[in-house]
Amino acid sequence: MAKKKTKTPAAPISVDIVSDIVCPWCWLGKVYFDEAGRKSGRKVEVIYRPYMLDPDVPADGTDYKAYMAAKFGGGPSDKFKAMREHLEAAAPDAGINFKFSELTVRPNTLRAHRLVKWAQGQGLGSEAKHALFKAYFQELRDIGNIDVLCAIAAQIGMDADLVGDILKTDKDENAVREEILFYRNLGVSGVPTFIYNGQFAVQGAQPASAHVQAIKQAAAMPAED
Repeated sequence: MAKKKTKTPAAPISVDIVSDIVCPWCWLGKVYFDEAGRKSGRKVEVIYRPYMLDPDVPADGTDYKAYMAAKFGGGPSDKFKAMREHLEAAAPDAGINFKFSELTVRPNTLRAHRLVKWAQGQGLGSEAKHALFKAYFQELRDIGNIDVLCAIAAQIGMDADLVGDILKTDKDENAVREEILFYRNLGVSGVPTFIYNGQFAVQGAQPASAHVQAIKQAAAMPAED
């Protein structure tokens, strides 16, 4: 009697998400991506990759309003206003409450990216990203501040004392910077960017339907040797 063939489990889909924590589109894009992952029913392995929209921001941050005034020449452009209005309109359905007008600090995000890196090693990457986005845009906390980052670490189940000790050193700063440079050299010039199986990308805060389609496309690709 012939043996019944067992069905080989589908290989997980790998997605590298390149994003910055001070990018509101990145938070919205993460929410849409997470929704697509739930709808697809496929196993998706996510790796959060760092990106800094402005690496020249001082290590301890700078005044938000002064920074934005300098960036937009004294006042937001029509394009910026339109982007902000779109974000604020889309946010409630995504469970987000942006408080742009109440932000006081434009942080440097290197320390926050380091926290995400360590969180991923403990299977807490998604929790760290969500907590950091919420802390900055909704709770108006300075996510470049070591004490704030330690509190967020504790909130998601990490060892806050250990996180604080490491953040006070430059232990892996160069590794994070090199990773950012790698994706810049790869051609990533805007975030969020979602790289599927290292073969194609979805850029921007695309709706969940775009990621459902991307997951199907990635699943249909032949496995690499």
